[in-house]
Amino acid sequence: MAAVRPSPAPQHRPVGTATRGTTNPNRLRRMDRWITAAHASALRRAADPVAVDLGYGAAPWTAVELLERLRRVRADARVVGVEIDPARVAAAVPYERDGLTFAHGGFEVPLAAGRRPLIIRAANVLRQYDEASVAAVWERLCARLDPDGLLVEGTCDEIGRRHVWVALGPEGPRTVTFATRLGSLGTPSDLAERLPKALIHRNVPGEPVHAFLRDFDRAWAAAAPYASLGARQRWIRAVSGLAGDWPLADGPRRWRQGEVTVRWEAVAPRG
Repeated sequence: MAAVRPSPAPQHRPVGTATRGTTNPNRLRRMDRWITAAHASALRRAADPVAVDLGYGAAPWTAVELLERLRRVRADARVVGVEIDPARVAAAVPYERDGLTFAHGGFEVPLAAGRRPLIIRAANVLRQYDEASVAAVWERLCARLDPDGLLVEGTCDEIGRRHVWVALGPEGPRTVTFATRLGSLGTPSDLAERLPKALIHRNVPGEPVHAFLRDFDRAWAAAAPYASLGARQRWIRAVSGLAGDWPLADGPRRWRQGEVTVRWEAVAPRG
């Protein structure tokens, strides 16, 4: 299979604006772990297993780590790190290796002609944008996906303890995943500060995501007796309590990882 190389430098300005660029090693491990589990079958059968780390920041750690994690599933997986700041691209080029390249670009996703990514990961990118801009960005990125592709867009804290992301297919949003280091969790609603841009301003009474987090906190409180068995057992019990009222998209195997995934339509903003 031919190497995946970025297309020549575009003649137009890349779409988007530069992020703050902050990043840390292992910051996106929870998101990567979920991607390699949820999208493993598509990754294995893909004719062109290429992923894009969109807006990787001032250092290329997340792109390097994404390649390593995808290759545990598919040995010939490839990653293109895309950054709108050309200085960040120049700084990342020395880290290129077999299967890993870097390109200057933005939401247009500058892959070689005809290439469609199987995965686009955009972490901590849309946080700086207006909520009204999110739908158009999602639509643009989803249109770039392979028919079997996945866009994962979300936000996490600086060291990856708390993370919330939306998973989208070419047709649009599918699910929202809440993931945390259980030992650091006070209540599930602590994750509200990491809601993606599409949801963070909707955590108010009357909005579905607010109701979800409210019910999650109640289930967490009801599961308090399980705390003596450890935070993991309490989390599993609390999530089990949610399953009767909310359309969860995963099961105990993922819950044990400190995750829960709910269908997008259940928590999507009203209106």
